[in-house]
Amino acid sequence: MRIVVDGRERVYLDHNATTPVDPKVAVAMAPYVTETFGNPSSVETTEGSIAAAAVERARERVAAAIGARPNEIVFTGSCTEANNLAILGVAKAAVDKRHLVTTQTEHAAVLGPVRALEREGWRVDVLDVDERGFVSPDAVVAAIRPDTALVSIMAANNEVGTLQPIRRIGAICAERGVTFHSDLAQVAAYAALDIERDGIHLASLSAHKAYGPKGIGALYVRSRRPRVRIAPIMYGGGQERGLRPGTLPTALIVGMGEAFRLAAETRVAEAERLRGLGQVLVRRLRAELDGVMVNGPETDRLPSNVSLSIAGVDPYALMRQVGDRLTFSASSACGSTRVETSHVLVGMFGDGARARAAFRLSPGRFTVEADIHLAVDAIVDAVGALRDTSHAV
Repeated sequence: MRIVVDGRERVYLDHNATTPVDPKVAVAMAPYVTETFGNPSSVETTEGSIAAAAVERARERVAAAIGARPNEIVFTGSCTEANNLAILGVAKAAVDKRHLVTTQTEHAAVLGPVRALEREGWRVDVLDVDERGFVSPDAVVAAIRPDTALVSIMAANNEVGTLQPIRRIGAICAERGVTFHSDLAQVAAYAALDIERDGIHLASLSAHKAYGPKGIGALYVRSRRPRVRIAPIMYGGGQERGLRPGTLPTALIVGMGEAFRLAAETRVAEAERLRGLGQVLVRRLRAELDGVMVNGPETDRLPSNVSLSIAGVDPYALMRQVGDRLTFSASSACGSTRVETSHVLVGMFGDGARARAAFRLSPGRFTVEADIHLAVDAIVDAVGALRDTSHAV
C-alpha cells in the first residue's frame, strides 16, 4: 500500500499500529455522518429509531465475527477502554478475590489498569515469556490461586506478533473457575475467532486495527454459563447495559460492524497472502544483509507482523534514513514520546542490543508484493549508508 504525504509517495507498512479505513466501510458509514444523524437512544423519534436499528445491525456483525451473541457486545470508545472496563470492572465486582494474573508483554492498556489495582492492594502475578514471546500454560496453572479473580493474556502481541496458546489457557481458566480476559485487537482481521471454542469470558476489540474507524471499540462480556459479572467504571445515562454510558456514535459503530463483517469474510485468505509477503520480505533482507534476526516465533505468529533486529543498526536512525519512502514502527505506537526500549523486547531478550535494535514492519490488506520490494530496497540502501558512516567514525 502506498500513500502520499507532503507530495511524496511512501510505502505504508505499519498496519499493526493502525489500518486505513476500507472504502466499503467508509461507504457504509457515510449516511450516518451527514443524513441519518439521530440519537440511537431517542427511539421514540423516527431518526433515533433508524440509528438504533443501525447500531443493532452492527452489534450483530461484530458478535458474529467472534462467535458471540449480540447482547454480549458492549460498544466502547476504544480497545483501551474495553481493556480498562474488563479489568477494573471485574475488580469492582469481585467480593472475596484480590488476585490477578497477566504477562510482562501485554499492551499498556492492560498493564496500566493492572498496576493501578496493584497500588490499591491487589496482588498481581506478571508472568515471564520465553525468547519467542510465549507464556507457558504451566506458568498460568502455577499462578492461579483460590483468590484469583482474572487472568488477562492477549491473543497476539502487537510488537512481535506472537500468537499465545489462548485455547489452552482458556481451558485452564475454565477448569479452575477463573474469568479469562483476552485483548483481541490484533487478530480480528487475520484469524478465525471463536470465543466459545477458546474459553474466553471477556474480549477487547478494536475497529481501527481491522480497517474500521478510530474512536470505537467493543468489549465482549459472556452472558452464558459461566456468566461474567463486571461493574461499571463510568456512570451516566445507562447506555450499553449500564456498562458504558454516553451517546452512541452511530457512524463509528456502523463502521466497526462493516469492518468486522468484511474481516470475517476475508481473514483466512488474507492471512495466507500476508504470510507470504512477510516471507518474501525476510528472505530478501537475509539474502542482502548480514545480521538480520527475526523476533518472535517463525510460526504461530500474526501474519501481518514482521519484527526484526539488524545487528549494529539503530531503528530510529533507520527510520530517519527511509522516512521519505517508508512508514514502519520502531516500537509500539501506543508508547510515550520518550525513546526507550520496548518492554516487550526487554521481556524476551533483556535490555540488550537485540531488544534496542528491534523494529516492526506490518503489511496489510492493500499491500502488494511490489511494495515489499520497494521497502526492502530502501532498507538495504539505508543500512549500507548507516554502516558506512559507523565504520568511518
